[in-house]
Amino acid sequence: MDILVSACLLGHSCRYDGGSKRCEAVCSLADVGHTLIPLCPEVEGGLTVPHAPCELRKTPDGVRAISIDGIDCTAQYEAGARIAVEKAQSSGARVAILKSKSPSCGCGMVFDGTFSGTLREGWGIAADALRDVGVRVIDENHVANLEAWNVPRDVDVQ
Repeated sequence: MDILVSACLLGHSCRYDGGSKRCEAVCSLADVGHTLIPLCPEVEGGLTVPHAPCELRKTPDGVRAISIDGIDCTAQYEAGARIAVEKAQSSGARVAILKSKSPSCGCGMVFDGTFSGTLREGWGIAADALRDVGVRVIDENHVANLEAWNVPRDVDVQ
Protein backbone atom coordinates (compact mmCIF):
# COMPACT_ATOMS: atom_id res chain seq x y z
CA MET A 1 0.00 0.00 0.00
CA ASP A 2 1.22 3.52 -0.78
CA ILE A 3 1.26 5.59 2.42
CA LEU A 4 1.96 9.32 2.76
CA VAL A 5 4.21 9.86 5.78
CA SER A 6 5.38 13.00 7.54
CA ALA A 7 9.00 13.23 6.43
CA CYS A 8 10.19 13.96 9.98
CA LEU A 9 8.87 10.53 11.04
CA LEU A 10 11.15 8.99 8.41
CA GLY A 11 14.18 10.77 9.86
CA HIS A 12 14.28 13.79 7.56
CA SER A 13 15.50 16.91 9.35
CA CYS A 14 12.61 19.13 8.31
CA ARG A 15 10.92 20.14 11.57
CA TYR A 16 10.59 23.77 12.60
CA ASP A 17 13.63 23.32 14.88
CA GLY A 18 15.73 21.63 12.20
CA GLY A 19 15.35 18.20 13.79
CA SER A 20 13.47 15.03 13.01
CA LYS A 21 11.24 12.65 14.97
CA ARG A 22 12.19 9.33 13.36
CA CYS A 23 9.67 6.66 14.32
CA GLU A 24 10.83 3.06 13.91
CA ALA A 25 7.26 1.72 13.94
CA VAL A 26 6.51 3.88 10.90
CA CYS A 27 9.82 3.21 9.11
CA SER A 28 9.38 -0.54 9.56
CA LEU A 29 6.24 -0.49 7.40
CA ALA A 30 8.56 -0.41 4.38
CA ASP A 31 9.99 -3.75 5.51
CA VAL A 32 6.59 -5.41 5.09
CA GLY A 33 6.00 -4.13 1.57
CA HIS A 34 4.43 -0.70 2.00
CA THR A 35 5.67 2.23 -0.07
CA LEU A 36 6.31 5.22 2.20
CA ILE A 37 5.95 8.57 0.44
CA PRO A 38 7.64 11.39 2.41
CA LEU A 39 5.71 14.59 2.87
CA CYS A 40 6.48 17.79 4.74
CA PRO A 41 3.66 20.26 4.09
CA GLU A 42 5.45 23.05 5.95
CA VAL A 43 8.63 22.87 3.86
CA GLU A 44 6.77 22.10 0.64
CA GLY A 45 4.51 25.07 1.37
CA GLY A 46 7.47 27.43 1.57
CA LEU A 47 8.63 27.55 5.19
CA THR A 48 12.36 27.32 5.85
CA VAL A 49 14.17 24.89 8.12
CA PRO A 50 14.46 25.96 10.80
CA HIS A 51 11.60 28.41 11.29
CA ALA A 52 9.78 29.93 14.23
CA PRO A 53 7.31 27.51 15.81
CA CYS A 54 3.70 27.98 14.73
CA GLU A 55 0.42 27.00 16.32
CA LEU A 56 -3.17 27.08 15.11
CA ARG A 57 -5.17 29.94 16.54
CA LYS A 58 -8.93 30.30 16.22
CA THR A 59 -9.81 33.80 14.99
CA PRO A 60 -12.98 35.50 13.69
CA ASP A 61 -11.53 34.83 10.20
CA GLY A 62 -11.13 31.11 10.89
CA VAL A 63 -8.17 29.07 12.02
CA ARG A 64 -4.83 30.72 11.32
CA ALA A 65 -1.26 29.38 11.59
CA ILE A 66 0.53 31.99 13.68
CA SER A 67 4.22 31.92 14.61
CA ILE A 68 5.48 32.56 18.11
CA ASP A 69 6.66 35.92 16.69
CA GLY A 70 3.08 36.80 15.68
CA ILE A 71 3.59 36.25 11.94
CA ASP A 72 0.65 34.76 10.04
CA CYS A 73 2.00 31.75 8.12
CA THR A 74 -1.41 30.42 7.05
CA ALA A 75 -0.66 30.88 3.33
CA GLN A 76 2.37 28.57 3.54
CA TYR A 77 0.41 25.97 5.52
CA GLU A 78 -2.44 26.06 3.01
CA ALA A 79 0.02 25.76 0.11
CA GLY A 80 1.58 22.73 1.80
CA ALA A 81 -1.88 21.22 2.28
CA ARG A 82 -2.60 21.60 -1.44
CA ILE A 83 0.68 19.84 -2.24
CA ALA A 84 -0.21 17.05 0.19
CA VAL A 85 -3.53 16.53 -1.61
CA GLU A 86 -1.74 16.55 -4.98
CA LYS A 87 0.70 13.89 -3.70
CA ALA A 88 -2.20 11.75 -2.50
CA GLN A 89 -3.96 12.08 -5.83
CA SER A 90 -0.89 11.43 -7.97
CA SER A 91 0.29 8.44 -5.91
CA GLY A 92 -3.10 6.94 -5.15
CA ALA A 93 -2.26 6.89 -1.43
CA ARG A 94 -5.37 6.25 0.66
CA VAL A 95 -3.61 6.44 4.04
CA ALA A 96 -1.40 9.08 5.66
CA ILE A 97 0.65 8.73 8.84
CA LEU A 98 1.32 12.23 10.10
CA LYS A 99 3.12 13.84 13.04
CA SER A 100 0.92 14.25 16.07
CA LYS A 101 0.10 17.73 17.40
CA SER A 102 1.65 19.51 14.40
CA PRO A 103 -0.14 22.58 12.99
CA SER A 104 0.07 20.98 9.55
CA CYS A 105 -0.16 17.28 10.38
CA GLY A 106 -1.90 16.99 13.77
CA CYS A 107 -4.58 14.31 13.97
CA GLY A 108 -7.39 15.17 16.36
CA MET A 109 -5.29 17.22 18.79
CA VAL A 110 -3.20 20.31 18.08
CA PHE A 111 -1.57 23.00 20.17
CA ASP A 112 -4.06 25.77 20.96
CA GLY A 113 -2.19 28.83 19.67
CA THR A 114 -1.06 30.16 23.05
CA PHE A 115 2.42 28.56 22.95
CA SER A 116 1.77 27.28 26.47
CA GLY A 117 1.89 23.58 25.58
CA THR A 118 -1.90 23.33 25.83
CA LEU A 119 -3.63 20.98 23.40
CA ARG A 120 -7.13 21.32 21.99
CA GLU A 121 -9.23 19.19 19.70
CA GLY A 122 -8.52 19.88 16.06
CA TRP A 123 -6.69 18.82 12.93
CA GLY A 124 -3.61 20.21 11.26
CA ILE A 125 -4.22 22.10 8.02
CA ALA A 126 -2.75 19.40 5.74
CA ALA A 127 -4.31 16.57 7.74
CA ASP A 128 -7.73 18.18 7.39
CA ALA A 129 -7.26 18.71 3.64
CA LEU A 130 -6.29 15.06 3.18
CA ARG A 131 -9.35 13.94 5.14
CA ASP A 132 -11.51 16.13 2.88
CA VAL A 133 -10.43 14.07 -0.15
CA GLY A 134 -10.96 10.72 1.55
CA VAL A 135 -7.46 9.89 2.77
CA ARG A 136 -7.46 8.07 6.11
CA VAL A 137 -5.21 10.02 8.45
CA ILE A 138 -3.58 8.72 11.63
CA ASP A 139 -0.63 9.85 13.69
CA GLU A 140 2.49 7.89 14.58
CA ASN A 141 0.94 6.79 17.87
CA HIS A 142 -1.74 4.74 16.07
CA VAL A 143 0.33 2.85 13.51
CA ALA A 144 -0.70 -0.50 15.00
CA ASN A 145 -4.28 0.17 13.83
CA LEU A 146 -3.24 0.60 10.18
CA GLU A 147 -3.70 -3.00 9.00
CA ALA A 148 -7.18 -3.27 10.50
CA TRP A 149 -8.58 -0.50 8.30
CA ASN A 150 -9.47 -2.62 5.26
CA VAL A 151 -8.48 0.15 2.84
CA PRO A 152 -9.18 -0.91 -0.75
CA ARG A 153 -6.01 -0.94 -2.85
CA ASP A 154 -7.76 -0.06 -6.10
CA VAL A 155 -9.64 3.10 -5.06
CA ASP A 156 -8.41 6.33 -6.62
CA VAL A 157 -8.25 9.53 -4.60
CA GLN A 158 -10.36 12.12 -6.39
